[in-house]
Amino acid sequence: MTVTAAATETARHEDDTRSPWSLERLVPSFAARIHDVDLREVALDGRASQLRGLLAEHKVLFFAEQRLDNDAQVALGRALGELTVSHPVVAGATAEHPEIYALDSFDGGRSDVWHTDVTFMPRPPMASILRAVNIPDVGGNTNWVDLEAAYASLHPGLQRLADELTAEHDGSREFAEYLERRGGEGNEWDGERVRQLKPVPHPVVRVHPETGRRSLFVNPGFTTRILGVSDAESRGLLDAFFAHITRPEHLVRHRWRAGDVVMWDNRSTAHYADFNYADFRRVMHRITLRGDVPVGPLDPVG
Repeated sequence: MTVTAAATETARHEDDTRSPWSLERLVPSFAARIHDVDLREVALDGRASQLRGLLAEHKVLFFAEQRLDNDAQVALGRALGELTVSHPVVAGATAEHPEIYALDSFDGGRSDVWHTDVTFMPRPPMASILRAVNIPDVGGNTNWVDLEAAYASLHPGLQRLADELTAEHDGSREFAEYLERRGGEGNEWDGERVRQLKPVPHPVVRVHPETGRRSLFVNPGFTTRILGVSDAESRGLLDAFFAHITRPEHLVRHRWRAGDVVMWDNRSTAHYADFNYADFRRVMHRITLRGDVPVGPLDPVG
C-alpha cells in the first residue's frame, strides 16, 4: 500500500471480547486498513452493521490475507446489504454467481478511467466489494479519491454553484458493446430488464443518506454534461470538477497482494485501476450493494 499522507493513526474497535478490530487510518479524510478480522466470520457473527458503519465513515476499507471464494464473497455482501446483479449489462462470473462481476483485463475489464460504479443508472450501487483473483507481480494498483474532501475543498462560490447543478451520466461509451454482444438483452436492474443505456440525471453534489455529508458526485467515466448550460459552459465546469476531484491530496493508492479485499462507498468516492501490466491477465471479482436514488442539497427531503 502506498498512501499520500505520512501520518497514520491506530484505533481499537472492541466489537466483542473475542475479536477486537484494529483500524489504521491511511489519509486524514478517508481510507482505513482493518486488521485482525476474518471477513468470512463477519458474514456470520452479526457484526456486519458495525462494518457498514465504518464504511460510511472511512469510505474505503482495506483487508489483507482474506480467504474469500465466490460463495464467501456473496455471503459477505448479503450480510452488509441487498446485492445487485453483477452489472446492468455484463453477465455474472458464473451461472451459480450472477452477483459477481468478473473484471478480466482480457475482456476489457481494465477500469483505467476515473469513475464511480454504475452512476449511469437511476439507482447506482451504494458500495462495492472487490477481491483479487489474479494479479500481476508489479503494476495494476487501484486508486481512490475522496469526493467529500473534494467538495469541502472547493471555493465556497463554486460549492454554491455546484449545489444547484444537475449532470447527465451515460454508460454507452463503456458498455454499449457489451449490451450489443448479448443481443440487446442486459440484466434485470431494480426490477427492470436493461435493453438500452439511456442517460440519467444526477445532482452534481450528492448528500450522503447516512452521514449527511456532501460529495462532488461527478466522474470522467460516466458524467457527460451539465444540464441547463451551454456546451462550452458544461465542458468548462466538468473539466474544472474532474481536475479538482483527482488532486493528489484527495487520493489513496493500493498495491494488491494475494488475499486482498477492498470495499468502498460509491456515494462518496471514485476510483481508477492502473493499466501498466502489459499482457498479464489481471482478474478481479466485484460485487455491489443496492443503493438509493442520489439526492442533492436542494432536493426536497422525504
